[in-house]
Amino acid sequence: MTSTTDSPHPQRAASTVEVAASDLQGPGVVFCPNPKMPLWSNHPRVFIDVATVGEGKCPYCGTVYRLAAGASVRVAH
Repeated sequence: MTSTTDSPHPQRAASTVEVAASDLQGPGVVFCPNPKMPLWSNHPRVFIDVATVGEGKCPYCGTVYRLAAGASVRVAH
């Protein structure tokens, strides 16, 4: 997982986190807050589907999780 942000304060400026297929849990989701986020910025854990459209946004902090270019995910329907 790699992260980029314009500010050290996620609630002020949303960051983008690029995820590899190996970072996905279960049916193609990631959870937020992720383990690399500072403790002060924690919010309730939410699961974000990135496998369906290639990215998803956290409703709490605005962090965008984007599937890495060239990564392929097989999602069972």
